[in-house]
Amino acid sequence: MTETVTDLSNVRNSVENANGLPNAHYIDPVVFNEEKQALIFSQWAGLAVAADVPDPGDAVPMEFLGTPLLLLRDKDGDVRVFQNICRHRGMILVEEPRKIEGAIRCPYHSWCYSTKGDLVATPHVGGPGHNTHDAIKRNDLGLIEVRSHIWRDVVWINVSGDAPAFEDAMADVMQRWREFELPLYHGGHDSRFTLEVQTNWKLAVENYCESYHLPWVHPGLNSYSKLEDHYNIEKPGEYSGQGTMVYRQLTNENGETFADFADVGSKWNEQAEYIAVYPNVLLGTHRDHAFAIILEPKGPEKTVEHIHLYYAVPDSDEGLRMRNTQLWKTVFEEDIFVVQGMQKGRHADQFDGGRFSPVMDSPTHCFHAWVASKVDTHRAKARAAE
Repeated sequence: MTETVTDLSNVRNSVENANGLPNAHYIDPVVFNEEKQALIFSQWAGLAVAADVPDPGDAVPMEFLGTPLLLLRDKDGDVRVFQNICRHRGMILVEEPRKIEGAIRCPYHSWCYSTKGDLVATPHVGGPGHNTHDAIKRNDLGLIEVRSHIWRDVVWINVSGDAPAFEDAMADVMQRWREFELPLYHGGHDSRFTLEVQTNWKLAVENYCESYHLPWVHPGLNSYSKLEDHYNIEKPGEYSGQGTMVYRQLTNENGETFADFADVGSKWNEQAEYIAVYPNVLLGTHRDHAFAIILEPKGPEKTVEHIHLYYAVPDSDEGLRMRNTQLWKTVFEEDIFVVQGMQKGRHADQFDGGRFSPVMDSPTHCFHAWVASKVDTHRAKARAAE
């Protein structure tokens, strides 16, 4: 596979003068693999949500950009992420979601691991009837654990293992939403859905960041939360998005609403915010519910969006939950034709990345500048290593 090198110098200009990312960053498999390392594996990226493994022993095998992983809640209730491979011969350990009742047993030669990743059994490793051998150091052969952290129920992972501590990397966004450092309760089976979209994952981020498209793409939302009610959110190098000063609570036929998050302050009575935390997690928060969207890149031109809704209490009204899920599903489905249309547009050879509205598009430009900075740094390190 030949190397693809794109010129990103103009992407990092001021929003008034910058172009967007070159086409190759949306359609080229070589650039996709480069960005996998530069933008995702080297950062704190979203893998799943802790609600995917609600009880001790729950295990869910996953593939994250080609890497086989195992999301697991250990016997003490802690969520862990391991590479889903046996240390003996690299066999996949868990093929389907299931409950681990005892040990994690490799189906190939029955090496066994605890839910904390310790290698606990190596049958016949020293010959028939001999379950130990001096050359097999069990303490050195536990499952390979991927660095992970849970915030807002999202399971964030750092595949490279060398990103700053999560609390340092996310200090600004955690401070921004400090009032919402409260328990979140996943709505359950009726509060999760996935959307498969034929687009590059970055276009989903770019679209989510800005409110400029609201009047034309989301006329229902715009009917009460208008374009002029919105404001930009930008923290260069970390996150960007939008907020609104008009939020209308959902009601049922009796006029009842969801319970509010306690003590978040009156500023949130009619305010809501929607932030893309780089690279691939989209978060929304309101006085009475929140959501998290994990973008799973499946290739240069395919993304799966995993959407989860949360509430302030564990027993929120089922009818309201279902109505809220359908509302957000409608909103997010309205965006599909946009991101898929832009994806098709990236195959136009002479498209130069486009231009930004200095007023309306600056959150998206903020994301592009981050992409360009991270890719340039990655390339510089690669050149230095040669």
